[in-house]
Amino acid sequence: MCLCVSGHSLQYYHTAVSVPGHGLPLFSTVGYVDGIEIVRYSSDVGREVPVAPWMQKVKDPDYWERNTQICKVNEASFKQSVNTLMNRYNQTGGFHSFQWMYGCELRDDGSTRGYVQYGYDGMDFVALDPERGVYYPITDQAQASAQRFNSPELREGERQKNYLETECIDWIRKYLEYGKEELERRVRPEVKVSDHSVNGVTKLHCQVHGFYPRDMDVKWQKNGMDVPSHEAKHVFPNSDGTYQIRVTVEVAAEDREGHSCHVDHASLDQTLTVKWEPQSSSNTLWIVIAFLVGVTAIAAVVGFIIWKKRSGKKTNYAQTNTLDKDGSSTSSNA
Repeated sequence: MCLCVSGHSLQYYHTAVSVPGHGLPLFSTVGYVDGIEIVRYSSDVGREVPVAPWMQKVKDPDYWERNTQICKVNEASFKQSVNTLMNRYNQTGGFHSFQWMYGCELRDDGSTRGYVQYGYDGMDFVALDPERGVYYPITDQAQASAQRFNSPELREGERQKNYLETECIDWIRKYLEYGKEELERRVRPEVKVSDHSVNGVTKLHCQVHGFYPRDMDVKWQKNGMDVPSHEAKHVFPNSDGTYQIRVTVEVAAEDREGHSCHVDHASLDQTLTVKWEPQSSSNTLWIVIAFLVGVTAIAAVVGFIIWKKRSGKKTNYAQTNTLDKDGSSTSSNA
């Protein structure tokens, strides 16, 4: 069985921009279950629509109309937030964005986890401490916003904490019932090891592809001892709904013997071990092609700009109101 923590997740991404650009409408909302896009709303269309085919199984006749109205309210609120923040930063034009993301996880062991975070203009802004139900500023500019979130009048963090621990988890269970065949399927990975040597340094590659669900643990060992990888481990989506990952370690060219790749996944009864052997050394062009496919798939995901930390002027934030997907009101100080 997979030793990595696995389970199911529900995530929503909301993005508002001052002017259309970068392929984004003025406002958009995208929902995901286990990384699979299930719903989408954009100001260009004006309605929330299903994306995953199994979302057609939603039994509540008012579901789509209700969520459309929630998105419309959020669209107006986010537009006001962008304008307010532009004024606070003395910005009179150009491309600016206000973003809100939140979600929860239901793990196989029954434990849960949630998060809420806001960002403005490519910068982490305010985030929720889900254990304490308190918002904290990520930058100095967000101090006033966090204080208002945590004020006795709003207690926004407490409300969001309750949502993440109850309603959000309830929605995961509902969506799992609709998409059970796809979301609970298990697809075994294919594994290939290869190497590439330059100037006396050899890189050992362990390419794992075609697996589902997304959670995966891959590591290199030498004679039973873990070998650290100094490259980030990124899981990329495939066009068929499965995933892939490559884990690479650097070794001396004469020190390749005894290395093996160990793969742990929910689809496997036990850890899968693939040893590096001289005859397994091959041209790694297929790895490059596979990752180009993965990068292309990522580029196709619509809904949000990943914000990056940077400095800015200290400002205050005026209150606006947005709605969670369950329809309850939430105050956001933008």
